[in-house]
Amino acid sequence: MRAAERVRQAIEDLGFRPQPAAQSLKSRVTRSVAVVVPDITNPYFASVVKGVDSIARKEGYNIFLYNSEEDGARESGIIADLYGRVDGVILTPADESPAAGARLEAARMPTVLLDRECGEPERFNAVLVDNEGGAAQAARYLLDLGHTDIGVICGPLNTTPGRTRHDGFLAVLEQRGVELAPGRVQISDFREEGGYQTALRMLALETPPTAIFVANNLMCAGVLRALHDMRVGVPGELSVIGFDDLHLAELLDPPLTVIGRPTDEQGALAMRLLLNLLAGEAARPRRIVLDTRLVIRESCAPAAPRAPANPNGTRRPRA
Repeated sequence: MRAAERVRQAIEDLGFRPQPAAQSLKSRVTRSVAVVVPDITNPYFASVVKGVDSIARKEGYNIFLYNSEEDGARESGIIADLYGRVDGVILTPADESPAAGARLEAARMPTVLLDRECGEPERFNAVLVDNEGGAAQAARYLLDLGHTDIGVICGPLNTTPGRTRHDGFLAVLEQRGVELAPGRVQISDFREEGGYQTALRMLALETPPTAIFVANNLMCAGVLRALHDMRVGVPGELSVIGFDDLHLAELLDPPLTVIGRPTDEQGALAMRLLLNLLAGEAARPRRIVLDTRLVIRESCAPAAPRAPANPNGTRRPRA
């Protein structure tokens, strides 16, 4: 019996099966991708990962999920550790600076950006949403309800969603000739506690706003908790509109009006772009921007007339 035949016979007798990990060492193909997000507790990213997984499983890919905690240094360490362990990365960058973009290019790992951009936009494939347009929808809706004294709670302005939602909302107010009073625009951190503390500061103003736009779902949860703790009625005393839908938004009392976006679709498109990169089919980077939509529920109401001023010049609190 020839040596090759003896080897085949031994394989059959032992029931040996090749290990994928060992095969990947030879082929350098792992059939795995990494998804790196800045906040694993945010329901938005859970929906995005679900979309990624829906395509990855069909194509025989595994997913590894990493949490950067909005820390650029931690993110860089994650990317460095991934080299050789995955075939590509879907990344929501914690650091959007040109230097971070240069480091990402130097890593020479197939990468698709999700929700945020990094470095020079034309360098990377990206799947975004129309943040500016969505925030503009929210502004027009509140203005059409008669609100001109509006609080705005935004995320960090060094992030794509924080900056574009801030700019989109305020641009509509400027177009309509509405100038907000001091303290009405607050920059927070996209976290629930940040939304809670910012809402308390707004409620402590001498005359609180009649409506609040909150630029992400976790901050909106914090705002609603603050309003509950301070016994402020929604929408009777204060109208609230958020950015990003929540699975429980319809079950809240009152149901929450939001700017929604196709989260599952974002993840699925990001995975498809990454597969194109891995197959060598992407001639040049693509930048996909998905539409947002206004979901009207019951947390916003027409602006009520302001109470008359007291003799000392201050206004009486709203009922």
